[in-house]
Amino acid sequence: MKKKKILYCFIFARGGSKGIKNKNLVKLNGKPLLFYSINLAKKIKSIKKIFVSTDNKAIAEYAKKNKAEVIKRPKKLSQDNSYEIDAWKHAIKFLKKKKIFFDIFLSLPTTSPLRNKNDVITSLKMLNKKKTDIVLTGTKSKRNPWFNMAMKKKNGFYKIINNNKKTIYNRQKAPNVIDLTTVAYVADVSYILKAKSYFDGNVKVNLIPSVRAVDIDDKNDLYYANYLLKIKK
Repeated sequence: MKKKKILYCFIFARGGSKGIKNKNLVKLNGKPLLFYSINLAKKIKSIKKIFVSTDNKAIAEYAKKNKAEVIKRPKKLSQDNSYEIDAWKHAIKFLKKKKIFFDIFLSLPTTSPLRNKNDVITSLKMLNKKKTDIVLTGTKSKRNPWFNMAMKKKNGFYKIINNNKKTIYNRQKAPNVIDLTTVAYVADVSYILKAKSYFDGNVKVNLIPSVRAVDIDDKNDLYYANYLLKIKK
């Protein structure tokens, strides 16, 4: 009989943020952003435990109040230039030291509060496909590096970001690209521990409609998310 894999959910919520002060606890439709990730995780029956990794006391207290367990995140992994995957590895190793083992890692960032349960379940199912190491989420991109994305050269003039032997004049002929989102990250625990980046292995992407993939990075994103929640009612 095949062993059933254990799934744990993680929410990585550091205290510092530049775009929005105390972003992880900022209110969206009357509730902190952290609420939406914890609340959605509770709705997915296959999730056995919910952990919040943070360096912030207020975030830790809110997590405990909402029945999530807390992992103390080191300050060195809580900086603006810290790599997210390093925080993932820390959380996994932290639990291993406590003899807490699991097979599937799920991260639900607070910055995608408009995701729904099916978005996450679809990503979980995609991980079960043959040889898949990690499942990211994305939306269809409105910009394309082969067609309408440019960068400034040292001489002050601009050039298209990705050069092609044959000049591309319209979006239809440009290679398809996507924008990665923070709706969900699903991966095998063993893959995270050995990977240096998301793209070191076999990567699949779950495409999410843009209205459910708003990434809260600044106040404009927050206003837009508030608007979408209001018209949804």
